[in-house]
Amino acid sequence: MHPHFRKLILASGLVLAMAASSGVAAAGTVSQEITSARQETQIWTTYALSPYLRANNLSVSVQNNKATLTGTVDEDVSKELATEIALGVGGIKEVDNQIAVQADYTPPKPSADRSYGEVVDDAVITTAIKSKLAWSKNTDGLNTKVDTKFGRVQLRGTADSAASKELAGRLALNTRGVASVDNQLAVTSVKPSAVQTAKASAQNAKQDLADSWITAKVKSTFLYSSNVSGSDITVNTNQGVVTLNGKLKSGAERALAIELAQNVRGVRSVQAKALRF
Repeated sequence: MHPHFRKLILASGLVLAMAASSGVAAAGTVSQEITSARQETQIWTTYALSPYLRANNLSVSVQNNKATLTGTVDEDVSKELATEIALGVGGIKEVDNQIAVQADYTPPKPSADRSYGEVVDDAVITTAIKSKLAWSKNTDGLNTKVDTKFGRVQLRGTADSAASKELAGRLALNTRGVASVDNQLAVTSVKPSAVQTAKASAQNAKQDLADSWITAKVKSTFLYSSNVSGSDITVNTNQGVVTLNGKLKSGAERALAIELAQNVRGVRSVQAKALRF
């Protein structure tokens, strides 16, 4: 357990004991300690999640709504970012940034174990890939287990065709944050049961009518994808027909955006005349 989380738990445990022995004043003191521990934990967690700060060995201490930051970074912009993050935490009124800027500073080499931020990143990647596979109209025959470690994705399970296996691999590789994909899906001729087929058909019929669902999934697919600027594309759906609008960087990015939209379950066709590059 990280020291910030341990401190928060210990401070919480002291509330009843100190309040019972010293009265309201002690309870107020411990309440401030809990607030400080919460603020420390929130600041540290944000540092751990930031790709710009997580590799640095930064420490945070909070007393009476004042945060003291220590450690070393290689750029002034990283030091400034650390201050802005601390000031963004509720209740923090002052930041004493003692972080040293050293141009030739090399962060400690990562251990074999994933950091908190890396674990979260991997979980986000796994969820994004699972979502993209679930939304795809061409992956009904997949039974897939997705594992991610340090951005390296492994796909295991079965696919009903080589095309479905290849599509799953491409969807995974095109996901934001993915470094590589080890596609171990086994192609099998086993077909879904009648119940599974009927369930999928009913689901498709329902989603064909849900234009808002389609729009949301197309937008999410773009945002999850590493090679499409999802924020630059406007998506509208009418009776399963998706219209894309916006300006992208290249013809390849435009072609990929159209392919990703066409692959979403419930999409009948894609109109992309207004999608320029």
